[in-house]
Amino acid sequence: MHATAGDRLLVHGKTVGERDRPGLIIEVRGPDGCPPYVVRFDDGHTGLVFPGPDAIVVPVQRGS
Repeated sequence: MHATAGDRLLVHGKTVGERDRPGLIIEVRGPDGCPPYVVRFDDGHTGLVFPGPDAIVVPVQRGS
């Protein structure tokens, strides 16, 4: 998993009825875009995240 600041992180719910947790990656602390990431989730919570297999990085489109 690789990301850059500005990408979105989507953590899927682990159980039926649990909502996905989308957030904005505001800092990448691992080498070469690897985790951990500092993420500001859409609910306002900010935390250090080591994403598991239930998470995906959604890259933002950058101008060319």
